[in-house]
Amino acid sequence: MTLETRLGYRFRNRSLLQQALTHPSSGILPDNQRLEYLGDALFGAALSLLLFHEKPDWPEGALTKLRHLLVSTDSLYGWAKDLDLRLKLPARTDPSHMKTAFRKPLADAVEALLAAIYLDAHALGEDGFVALCKVIGQRFKTQIQQAGRDAWEHHDTKTILQERAVSRGLPAPKYELVERHGPDHAPTFVVHVQVGPHQAQASAKTLKQAQVEAARLVLPCLE
Repeated sequence: MTLETRLGYRFRNRSLLQQALTHPSSGILPDNQRLEYLGDALFGAALSLLLFHEKPDWPEGALTKLRHLLVSTDSLYGWAKDLDLRLKLPARTDPSHMKTAFRKPLADAVEALLAAIYLDAHALGEDGFVALCKVIGQRFKTQIQQAGRDAWEHHDTKTILQERAVSRGLPAPKYELVERHGPDHAPTFVVHVQVGPHQAQASAKTLKQAQVEAARLVLPCLE
């Protein structure tokens, strides 16, 4: 089975497909960095639209949490493995180690492929976004339909933040208890969270909830 068959899209401009699979370290130009940049934005928009229509009764918070999981490096890496992606790499690279050593590059290549689909369809006078949504829908629609609202409303926001930080190449979130005040039977905890250059502070009646609330506040900075 070919890559295009697995992907559910046939490229007319083969150079776009090749560019999407060209890792920057290969020394070949053009590489896939610009496509990855565009694909990241398009993927988020298309997935948001799919979630909006598939989960009409879900609140914004639950939709955001599920989207964060689906756009994570782990999610994209899983898609890359299913597509059996083969990147253009430096000659010294051992292909047998590619799927482990190139975890993030493979995830980035999926985003580059999505941008390539959009541009390929658009160049032919078609609606590139519709073509992109079709491919993304084929990949995620069943998973989204089976996702339960309750599970996502109570999913640990700290986990989502951790996954998003990793996908952006940022250090793991660092939580710090800034203050505890109030009576012993009803204390209030103030927590500060730092993720690279991004930070937020929140308070709650338990330490864990204060951490979760701080994570929720800083998440939009990693969009």
